[in-house]
Amino acid sequence: MNFSRQALLGIGMILGGSVMLYAMVQQIGDSNKPQSTSAMIDKPSTEQESPQPLTTDIETEKRILAQKQKERAARVAEQERLAQQFLTEQETAEAQALAKARAESQQYVENIASTNEQNAEVETEKNTESDVKSKEAQDTEKLIKAADEALQEAKAKKQAEDKKQQAQAEKNRENAEAAKKEPPTSPSDYQVKRGDGLIKLARQYNMPVEVLAQANDMSPSTSLQLGQNITIPSRKQVQRLEREAAAAEQVREEKRQKEEALAKKSTDAKRDAQQKLSDARKEVKETDAKGSFGVQVALANDQGKADELAKKFQSAGYQVKTSATSRGVRVIVGPERGKVAALALKDKINSDPKVNTTSAWVLYWR
Repeated sequence: MNFSRQALLGIGMILGGSVMLYAMVQQIGDSNKPQSTSAMIDKPSTEQESPQPLTTDIETEKRILAQKQKERAARVAEQERLAQQFLTEQETAEAQALAKARAESQQYVENIASTNEQNAEVETEKNTESDVKSKEAQDTEKLIKAADEALQEAKAKKQAEDKKQQAQAEKNRENAEAAKKEPPTSPSDYQVKRGDGLIKLARQYNMPVEVLAQANDMSPSTSLQLGQNITIPSRKQVQRLEREAAAAEQVREEKRQKEEALAKKSTDAKRDAQQKLSDARKEVKETDAKGSFGVQVALANDQGKADELAKKFQSAGYQVKTSATSRGVRVIVGPERGKVAALALKDKINSDPKVNTTSAWVLYWR
């Protein structure tokens, strides 16, 4: 900033001096121009009584001209001296301004260098201090992390120990509850209280509700009455009743399996009989068999019984007719065209679980 101000001041002084020098040179040039003779000769005064001689006027004119030339030369010399003095002063001022600007510039550069060095030293100190603080922070963070890990490990061990103790306490409590719920060693009477039921008492004494109901000749869904007396079976009775219940359940399961097998067999037989009947009817159409045959499924004692049986077969999807004879009322399914078709119909009826009969037989219809 100071260097720029001094440079501008020096340039301004140079321009001003140049303008003044140019003006002085112009003035000197104008003064050297010769004036006209008529202008230099003084007009004769009208007040003179007689004109001067011509010779005297020429001499005077020469003397005056020489005097003016001397004066003009003196003025020019003075102006040149002043101009030279001004130029010298201007050059001196410029040199001083330039020297001052250089000195200030050098001082500015030195100040900048010193400031940079100081900043570098401060930055170095800051970096060193930052490194030290960073290392201290890292060490502190490591210590905190190690402390946290130790604390977490201690908490985990404490939680594991607490869980183990809770599990053991729960197991002891369950064992105590189970001991309380064990059936008594001998049968005992129990008077029903408010809110009691077979399911609740069975859970209380740790036995199946079916066993408790069986010991009291009840159904598991029987509701107990307030004040009612029931028998709580002993442990041996419970074990025996459980064995009996398991055996009964096994018998029921075997029976169910047999019934399922029989139903499957009946279904398969019915399907086969239906297929045979369809094949027989198809064969009758193709061979144009003669005669109609029916399948007698029952011989009722009276018409009412025959009608009842007819409704059962009709509900199963068969065409049924009744025919009175001397021995009773026949219940006949059909008719079928051809004996082969009638035999297939008989097999179907005998294998149909809906009508539950095995005594059907074929007879000639007409």
